[in-house]
Amino acid sequence: MDFDDRARLDASQVEDIGSSGSSGSGGGSGGGGLLLGGGAAGVVLLVVALLFGIISPADLLGDDPAPPAKGKQGSNSQGSKKQVTDLTECKTGADAGKSQKCRIVGIVNSLQKYWEHQIDGYELAKTTLFTGKVKTGCGAADSSDGPFYCPPDQRVYLDISFFEELRADFGAQGGPFTEAYVIGHEYGHHVQNLLGDIDKGTGKGATSGSVRLELQADCYAGVWASNAVETGFFAKPFTDKDIRQALDAAAAIGDDHIQEMARGRVSPEKFTHGTAAQRVKWFKRGYGTGEPDRCDTFSGSI
Repeated sequence: MDFDDRARLDASQVEDIGSSGSSGSGGGSGGGGLLLGGGAAGVVLLVVALLFGIISPADLLGDDPAPPAKGKQGSNSQGSKKQVTDLTECKTGADAGKSQKCRIVGIVNSLQKYWEHQIDGYELAKTTLFTGKVKTGCGAADSSDGPFYCPPDQRVYLDISFFEELRADFGAQGGPFTEAYVIGHEYGHHVQNLLGDIDKGTGKGATSGSVRLELQADCYAGVWASNAVETGFFAKPFTDKDIRQALDAAAAIGDDHIQEMARGRVSPEKFTHGTAAQRVKWFKRGYGTGEPDRCDTFSGSI
């Protein structure tokens, strides 16, 4: 992933609330919303703590707790308890090539520039980098939830230690484009929210609305990747190596792969994000076509 050194970054689209302090573990201040992620999990003492999403270990492995409430109204209160740091050192594409946080700024900038030209009235969604716990319009969350998108406050939340856990716990090869895929998936959820499709993501099972919603977000990530060089932030199209990093990460966080790692068996009736093969398929669909309209996962087979 080669940034154009001359590209001007807009650091205001990403904020870092650091690791100092804690926003507490109680309920959030918003109206209650569904945190939307991509379905990875960390296995610790054979207990699955889901990363990259809000689905609980019981949801994935067989129990049936009450699902979190969805909503589109709420407020973000994370800034009231943690010091917000603007990433003012991230000024150019050259900075993005040297720093992980500046790289995230560049990825976010490119994603938003692409989508604002695809959606009339596109609304910018800020990314918040955090460590530990954070309050959101969807309620309290912590690093074990992994990267997620909160519809009520239209923000992406990310603890960047997730990327090392993805490599160490799941055998994903990692790399800068793994980050781009994950962040692209979360901004796919923002697009779904703006288009009014978020509420379609309900239920569990191999053909559920939840699976279809997540696969569409994977497809949207691929669409952006296909068009990213045209946003002006990258010096050249992504390489085969870059795309392999995305496909590798997509496969590592498939429901079937996570379930097999956790319990040695696969339970399709508990799927919420799609199989490894499906996640790869839909990212490739988006990347190969470069057209958002080709990401209709809600019609026909998946």
